[in-house]
Amino acid sequence: MSMLAWTFICPLIGFLILASLRDRLSETMATIVGVGSMALSAIFALMTSLDYFQNYNGQAVNVPLWTWLKVGEFAPAFGLQFDGLTLTMTAIITGVGFLIHLFASWYMKGEDGFARFFSYLNLFVASMLLLVQGDNLLLLYLGWEGVGICSYLLIGFYYSERANGRAAIKAFTVTRVGDVFLAIGLFLLFREFGTLTISEIITKAPEVFSVNNPTMILTTMMLVGGAWGKSAQIPLHTWLADAMAGPTPVSALIHAATMVTAGVYLIARMHPLFVLTPEVLLYWVGGVGAISMLVAGFCALAQTDIKRILAYSTMSQLGYMFIALGVGAWQAAIFHLMTHAFFKALLFLASGAVILSVHHEQNIFKMGGLYKKIPLVFACFVVGGGALVALPWVTVGFYSKEAILWEAYAGGYQTLFWAGVVGAFLTSVYTFRLIWITFFGEEKTHAHKLSGISYWLPLTVLLVLSTGVGALLVPPLTGVLPLGPGALLEQAGNADAKHTAEYIAVGFMAAGLLLAVILYVFNKGRLLECFKKTAIGGALYHWCYHGLGFDALYDIVFVKPFLAITKALRNDPVDKLINIFPALASVGNKLTAKTQTGLLRTHAISFGFGLVILLILAMMMVV
Repeated sequence: MSMLAWTFICPLIGFLILASLRDRLSETMATIVGVGSMALSAIFALMTSLDYFQNYNGQAVNVPLWTWLKVGEFAPAFGLQFDGLTLTMTAIITGVGFLIHLFASWYMKGEDGFARFFSYLNLFVASMLLLVQGDNLLLLYLGWEGVGICSYLLIGFYYSERANGRAAIKAFTVTRVGDVFLAIGLFLLFREFGTLTISEIITKAPEVFSVNNPTMILTTMMLVGGAWGKSAQIPLHTWLADAMAGPTPVSALIHAATMVTAGVYLIARMHPLFVLTPEVLLYWVGGVGAISMLVAGFCALAQTDIKRILAYSTMSQLGYMFIALGVGAWQAAIFHLMTHAFFKALLFLASGAVILSVHHEQNIFKMGGLYKKIPLVFACFVVGGGALVALPWVTVGFYSKEAILWEAYAGGYQTLFWAGVVGAFLTSVYTFRLIWITFFGEEKTHAHKLSGISYWLPLTVLLVLSTGVGALLVPPLTGVLPLGPGALLEQAGNADAKHTAEYIAVGFMAAGLLLAVILYVFNKGRLLECFKKTAIGGALYHWCYHGLGFDALYDIVFVKPFLAITKALRNDPVDKLINIFPALASVGNKLTAKTQTGLLRTHAISFGFGLVILLILAMMMVV
């Protein structure tokens, strides 16, 4: 376990070197430092995992490093915790993160700020590793804020364009709202338990609080608010699609291996608290996840930007993970988190290859006919898209997504099950639409062939992991997370209904593919074009294309009032209000100055009036 700290120290050192030297480093040296530090991190993660399986399998291992700070009795340690859940998250972050770094060295070649870009990537990974490895919530929060600032830096990497800066600010601002909720939750936990050490809170929670205790309900609601922000769930989801302003490897890192998984990890890690608040778990986690999944599916149907389609698909798949958490299928949620990291990283990196091939064009309707020009990328989209729609048996997505739907079905959560089924239908339609329009039909933009080991090696590895082979990597979560209702039925040998749930889900997925084939292959989209020209069709398309109006709503409710207030405060009304006092003093001075005439008669009259007033006051006091 002594090597565990090096998993995040290596990319942190890489960040310090790259950030310090920046433009003084050649692209080759920046690549060696940036990618090499991630390779070392992955190696240390592998060695730590092997050590864990050999010596500590099934146990939680604490690795204290030093006392972080001490304020009275509050003395949180800078310590790490390693168990099956930490192992899974660390493997995903370092393994997939390394492949993304390697691909980025090819994708970003020749770009200005090459070393700066890799410094941000390294810091991003170091922050995420700290988040999942910290043994206390304060350390987790440090990593949580670290990935937040790195997302701002990476999304706004091309800061010379105003739209990219706006997207970065939007991501930073929206996720900060969730971070405030999380901070309030941490304050509540410290007030009740006197510690932020995760293991102590988990142990004490069932002893201190009963089910549905009001304080615990409020606390878990705050934690869920933090998870909404990082994992882009309604109502804090609007930043995710705009985050596509960053370079494509950034999108892969955010959507597959790091930031958006933080909310899922937080809820899974703190699951004993949520067990005590079943309604928060069901409605605020599972219910919101289902709504987010459906909203994302409808939005993806109308998008034309290849990366925005994949962004909404990420929000949709995170919705599945939240459904799994909501029904108590903790292990299924983390399993889908892992498989999603494989196929979503594959799809985003492949989309980056497409964008480079067609000279940075991102509109899928300006592509077409690419399957002959870039066959490897086409294969990646077929396998990655198959995993996204959960093609049976041959793709990794089938095993994890069907596990979630079975858990919801087995637990009697029919509404969430059918929401997931409809989500599978929508996913099939927009995924087929994406692949067909991009790779088939008439070539609209000339594409050039791609080459380089840094290009094909990460894609090939992720392609293999996105097939059924990836499902063989079962996360070691036994003893860390409880079994879900479906897994308990299987354990008891009473899982006859599992095939029913699978047949329903596969049937809806197949129906979505069939509908997409009819609309885009046989009809060539003419029916959809006619529908879009109608009043209802045009309105629906506009509504879905603009994210169901959430941005417009927030603009009216939050942005415009805020701008109005800042405009009113532009001239500093507080300062002007304070200036009333010297103004009154000045007026008083001018009025009293006029009484100084220099005439004896005026002074005598004033003296007489004053004397009369004093006599009257004296008589009133005597009486």
